[in-house]
Amino acid sequence: MTEGTLVLVLNAGSSSVKYQLIDMLDGSRPAAGLVERIGEANGRLVHTPPAGERRERLRVFADHAEALAAIAEELAADGLGLDSPDLAAIGHRVVHGGQRFAAPTLIDDEVVAEIRRLIPVAPLHNPANIMGIEVARALRPDLPQVAVFDTAFHTTVPEAAARYAIDRKTAEQHRVRRYGFHGTSHQYVSRAAARLLGRDPVELNVIVLHLGNGASASAVTGGVCVETSMGLTPLEGLVMGTRSGDADPGLVFHLHRVGGLTIDEIDDLLNRRSGLIGLCGDNDMREVLRRADEGDEDAQLAFDVYVHRLRKYIGAYYAVLGRVDAVVFTAGVGENAAPVRAAACAGLSALGIEVDPALNAVRSGAARVISPEHARVTVAVVPTDEELEIARQAFALVHDDI
Repeated sequence: MTEGTLVLVLNAGSSSVKYQLIDMLDGSRPAAGLVERIGEANGRLVHTPPAGERRERLRVFADHAEALAAIAEELAADGLGLDSPDLAAIGHRVVHGGQRFAAPTLIDDEVVAEIRRLIPVAPLHNPANIMGIEVARALRPDLPQVAVFDTAFHTTVPEAAARYAIDRKTAEQHRVRRYGFHGTSHQYVSRAAARLLGRDPVELNVIVLHLGNGASASAVTGGVCVETSMGLTPLEGLVMGTRSGDADPGLVFHLHRVGGLTIDEIDDLLNRRSGLIGLCGDNDMREVLRRADEGDEDAQLAFDVYVHRLRKYIGAYYAVLGRVDAVVFTAGVGENAAPVRAAACAGLSALGIEVDPALNAVRSGAARVISPEHARVTVAVVPTDEELEIARQAFALVHDDI
């Protein structure tokens, strides 16, 4: 058992580290911040202390070790250093846990080795996550460190939904299957939606729509995920800010054979130059909506393609679940773009899905219902909190009183 109540949540990217210090007694954030542009000449650290104005430091952070050391210094300046007895654990966001990691996991050398073995299926994310883990373990080797995996919530998806219909031996040899991502968000939001409805998660069938620059959908029954839109990689599924989402696999062969594009160029096209930015040149939904309102045809088409895909997934997941109690919007676009929510649910009244225009227009940071009272399916907006979910899972693993 550990006596502390603070969990430091680290999200290490290839050139950044986001962090939040969360008190598990009340969910408050004594500190939070970001180090960005690691390895570049214009590195920046922004730290928000428990009181007072945020602090900003502009300097070179040569690597993740320097970034973590700088974070430790900022926390120590607030009396919340890594050596604090109040620190119970460090929770690490790890993007890919494969099939092995279906729950938060105490980190040891073997866990790190397995995360490393998964790099071929998460080449952009797992290496950075490992760097954050290794540096944090070096700074506090005595402190419990917990990996919380984006894929874990989706390990319950049945084989019929998880398998691609390709040669089985090839798939098994190369770990090819649908893993899903954004799992901590889907898990948090599906439970928070149950609280909003005053129901037990075990009773509910929920469609969760995580709509940010990356976007994904999930079908959750009884608190268990049974379908999700992202697959082997985060490229599959909904239209996103810069990712295409679903596309005919033959597109890759066509662009290579007929267009002369290399595999790396196609990868860049589908992941970084597609989605909203590919259709209209903007990946910010606010700008897309502004341009569409002004009559910009490219922006209108981008919006229409985005919403069509979203509505199609709502219908598909309704069929998967058989009965839907709630459709829940979350993340940056889902929480803030009322036109997206309205258009995604338009024409679905026969399924019991409706949006009340007045409720939908309200801007709020609180969880709220936006469907009319008579609607058979509750439509809701629930702000996500992936950092709190990571902290909860890490704390529950190391603290036997929770």
